[in-house]
Amino acid sequence: MPLRWDLVTPDQLGTMLDDVETPEVWYLDALAECAGKVLARSGNGDLVFVGRSLDSMYDLLGGAVQDADRVLRRFPVSFERGRGVAPDEVRRVREMAAEIGITPRSLARRERPVTFVDVVWAGGTFERLFTLLEDWIDEERETWPAIRRKLRFVGVTSRTGTSPNARRWHQDADWVRKLPASSVLNVSLEPLVWDYLGNSQTKLTWPYQLRRWREYLREAKRDERTRTALAEAVHLVALGRTREVQRKIARAMDGEPALSEPWLRALRSHLT
Repeated sequence: MPLRWDLVTPDQLGTMLDDVETPEVWYLDALAECAGKVLARSGNGDLVFVGRSLDSMYDLLGGAVQDADRVLRRFPVSFERGRGVAPDEVRRVREMAAEIGITPRSLARRERPVTFVDVVWAGGTFERLFTLLEDWIDEERETWPAIRRKLRFVGVTSRTGTSPNARRWHQDADWVRKLPASSVLNVSLEPLVWDYLGNSQTKLTWPYQLRRWREYLREAKRDERTRTALAEAVHLVALGRTREVQRKIARAMDGEPALSEPWLRALRSHLT
């Protein structure tokens, strides 16, 4: 996996944050609300954050649910638009998935679902990821009827109008029809925050391009912008540990259909 500091139990930062001011997390309320709804719509699944766009949500929840029997993983693979996935790249994706416990065999036998989370515009990343998993499952001859109930996708979309005639990215996607109806859901996020997290925020890791994975070096970025981004990420973990932010996340669950289920009621109670 591309190297990223462990910010929940930090032991590698050394002097990286010396003389770095803690940035203001101007998007905290919107992120906490979105994180609460992602949890509520996860189907009690282990959250796997695809790519780097939602690293801030991963950090915030890392602090908030550290002691709440929740599993959070990062899967920082990046698929290039307009380009297929070569055979050696498929192998690398599978190796990375196996590193976080996702294989056809484990999917067929796990109790909780795996819930992939990412920012979504047209759904291309989710489609490629699903196709890669489907092909792998077919090659391994694992039981698809059992596995299809263990896969969920939550897309974080840029908030738009609520017109009943508005089309959503997943409504015309053929691959979505291979999963139960409740397995692909969306959570909207304020457009300014969505754009910041998805397009302009400085990330702590290099972009992981599959076509160049052989030349990838396991080393951290250490420039000044990265140090500022690291301070932001560390601050998000700390904020996630506060009761105030945990209650913000919990309040976002109010009105969610899954609150009728014991797992979400227990999680909400833990956060409040």
